[in-house]
Amino acid sequence: MELMEVILSKDNLNRAYKKVVSNKGACGVDGMSVEELGGHLRENQEEIINSLRNRTYIPKPVRRVYIPKSNGKQRPLGIPTVLDRMIQQSIAQPITDIYEKVFSDYSYGFRPNRSCHDAIKQSLSYLNDGCEWLIDVDIEKFFDKVNHDKLIQILREQVNDSSTLNLIRKYLRAGVMENGLEKATETGVPQGGPLSVVLSNIYLDKLDKELEQRGQRFVRYADDVQIFTKSEKAANRVMKSITSWLERKLFLKVNMTKTKVVRPTKSNFLGFTFLKYDGKWQVKPTMEKKKAIRQKLSEYLKRNRGASRPLVVTIKRVNEILRGWINYFRIGMMKLFIKDLGAWLRHKIRVILLKQWKTPKTIYRNLAYLNKKYKNGFDHEAIFKVANSRLGLYRQSGMNVVNFILSPDLLETKIKGGAGLLNPLQYYLRKVGI
Repeated sequence: MELMEVILSKDNLNRAYKKVVSNKGACGVDGMSVEELGGHLRENQEEIINSLRNRTYIPKPVRRVYIPKSNGKQRPLGIPTVLDRMIQQSIAQPITDIYEKVFSDYSYGFRPNRSCHDAIKQSLSYLNDGCEWLIDVDIEKFFDKVNHDKLIQILREQVNDSSTLNLIRKYLRAGVMENGLEKATETGVPQGGPLSVVLSNIYLDKLDKELEQRGQRFVRYADDVQIFTKSEKAANRVMKSITSWLERKLFLKVNMTKTKVVRPTKSNFLGFTFLKYDGKWQVKPTMEKKKAIRQKLSEYLKRNRGASRPLVVTIKRVNEILRGWINYFRIGMMKLFIKDLGAWLRHKIRVILLKQWKTPKTIYRNLAYLNKKYKNGFDHEAIFKVANSRLGLYRQSGMNVVNFILSPDLLETKIKGGAGLLNPLQYYLRKVGI
């Protein structure tokens, strides 16, 4: 069966539709939502399939949006229409099945049953085998610079179906809509569609094969590449050689200010860096990632904003942020940082509570009630001094009376609505099995 017929099969289209609906996502340039897609398909299914089969289907331009990066810059994304997302997904599924048989074992990005944690573990394996010199390869604006002709040439090696290749090329050249103006796309695979990650892996598989042929130890996660050697001299030689190869063979530009030979402790890969502990290499979150989680929580917990929301809403959102961050970085060593983060977070919540209570009278009444209920043993005078302190909320919330009465156990007790503040240290230790 030709690949286009596999793509247009009922089973494959149904899988693609369910995947797009489950992923939800924003509207494209036509304004159609995911909820409206089913009705549109029921009315136009035959016409859409026929146009795909006879090569008359024209994809719509992607809608350009920007998301902030950790370095302060913005990453451009292209949001296809929901119909184009479904068609892209229906193409990506069988192509993924084809390429999973030929992809490198050391490629981990956006592949079934593989994750960034697997990539990090492979890096640790190389380091603990004595390959303690790293080449951090940074490909400049990779998703914007992919050469369309070269990509189609690479695809043709495994996808010998002209209708499929024709449709993929149409998606590559569909254009971008930004501020009401349509711009043609001569190079690149816009990030945001289901097809872009598959095509980027196919393009960079040539790099994987070149490194394997040379006998290099490497790890790749999408366009993040690390190469491991046993000496600085070998690392410099490989960096120079592979940089030249990328520019000559794949027409990609390497960012020479970011591509460098480093020791493991100076490396940054997927938000992790390396450290040696008890004679063995381990990983931990980078300082930038630690600062970023504090900054994100601090922004959300600004006292005026925090006090204007119900406490249950604030705690639920804080818990979501914490769980997501800890789940990602749980393979790293960070017990002390997580412990300090928990203490800092509880202090921020106490500040919000006192801000919500507003007056010294209310602060005194609530603290006295909790003191009596939980038998903390503070006398009237101690609570009165805290409630009427003029030191400001931040210092007021750090006093022993407040810390003991609004204890970690109390803050972690489920409040109305089922919210109790997550204890970051306990959650982390549970995740790592301690």
